Amino acid sequence: MMKIKIALVGLFSFAIAGMVQAQEWNWPTDPQAEARAREYNAAYNDYLNSGDFVAATRPLNWLLTNAPDLNEALYINGVKVYDGAAKEVEDDAQKRVYQDSVITLYNKRAELYNNEDKWIENKAYYAYNFYKGDRNRVADAAAEFERAYEIHGTLTYSLAPAYFDLVYRNYAYKGYSADEVLDRLTMVNEILDNAEERGENVANQRSTVEQLVVAMELIDCDFIENKLGPRLQADPSNMQLAQQVFQYSVRYKCTNTEAFTAALEMIDNDDPTFSTSQVRGMRFYQNKEYGRAIELFEKALTLANTDEQRGDVHYDIARANSAMNRKSQARAAALKAAELNRDKSSDAWGLIANLYMASSSDCRGGQSRVKDQSIFIAAHEAFRRAGDNSGMANARARFPSKEELFTEGFQVGESVNTGCWIGESVTLATRD
Repeated sequence: MMKIKIALVGLFSFAIAGMVQAQEWNWPTDPQAEARAREYNAAYNDYLNSGDFVAATRPLNWLLTNAPDLNEALYINGVKVYDGAAKEVEDDAQKRVYQDSVITLYNKRAELYNNEDKWIENKAYYAYNFYKGDRNRVADAAAEFERAYEIHGTLTYSLAPAYFDLVYRNYAYKGYSADEVLDRLTMVNEILDNAEERGENVANQRSTVEQLVVAMELIDCDFIENKLGPRLQADPSNMQLAQQVFQYSVRYKCTNTEAFTAALEMIDNDDPTFSTSQVRGMRFYQNKEYGRAIELFEKALTLANTDEQRGDVHYDIARANSAMNRKSQARAAALKAAELNRDKSSDAWGLIANLYMASSSDCRGGQSRVKDQSIFIAAHEAFRRAGDNSGMANARARFPSKEELFTEGFQVGESVNTGCWIGESVTLATRD
């Protein structure tokens, strides 16, 4: 099992202190019983203050048995006594007796004082520490956190990892189904998301939860598509679930699923970013829906923050236009990509070169072989700028020959315009 260390926070210590002082003491009406109660109350407090927790349990037990409604201080201090005693003893059976006594005190306190909302999270955390290693009690500990969630409508975000550690353990013990884990994971993510929106730093808590999810080996492409996907389809306005599907799809390389596509569309429509719009565009491109792809790429351009991002998207636009045989538009986008992003320069010029090579039939006028072949000289230059030696060799092999230049009255080094959509002036050269 994975280990998690989380500090117990006394969330209600000041409120409790004030409440204890305000409560009346219900001393037994029998004089002898009252004297004994006062004696034992002083005794257990002395032992508690001196750190002798095991000794404190004896007078405290008498009070809890004979004067259970004496004062709520019995239950507040009693938790400290039994928890301390559990840490003092070596015998596992006796340790468990003391630990169980802590939980029993909380249950009795709920009956007598009806203020469970003030301490339920502390009870849950004690249960976590006591029972996380006990396969027979781990579900009970998880239920204490769920009770806290039921009472408050949320959970203190710092407790989320402890709760999900119990979920992880109970799943390992075959106590939860995958769907039950998913319900609890959704709850935990909602708690962390809400805390983050309030300005809390939840990075450590989120990291711990994600480590537990990974350790479960629960998430894979089938899980995303067949478990999360239907939930998203049934609740298409659930942005938290959409974010979850998106993040898991990227992490587990499941971006070819319908669930990922649906989540991506929801996120991009709700709060688009450069990445979401670009990735959506790529999805349309992969599906050969080039017109829709260009729309999304142009949207991504409006959301780009750097020239590198803009260069990337212009290259994507170039490829989509090329696939639609819109050569002029493709070249314009590729040139912009090369201008904005140096890392895209080679790819952009390679795309331009191949556009030129593919235009041989379309641009053949049939009146001048030299002019028809001049487009390969333009392609050669583009391949050179792309750093593609193989492409350069292929283009050169289709240059006009010396004989063809002579026959048509041209000379090496002379400038000629390729015409057609390419419209470039090139310096004539021969293949031989």
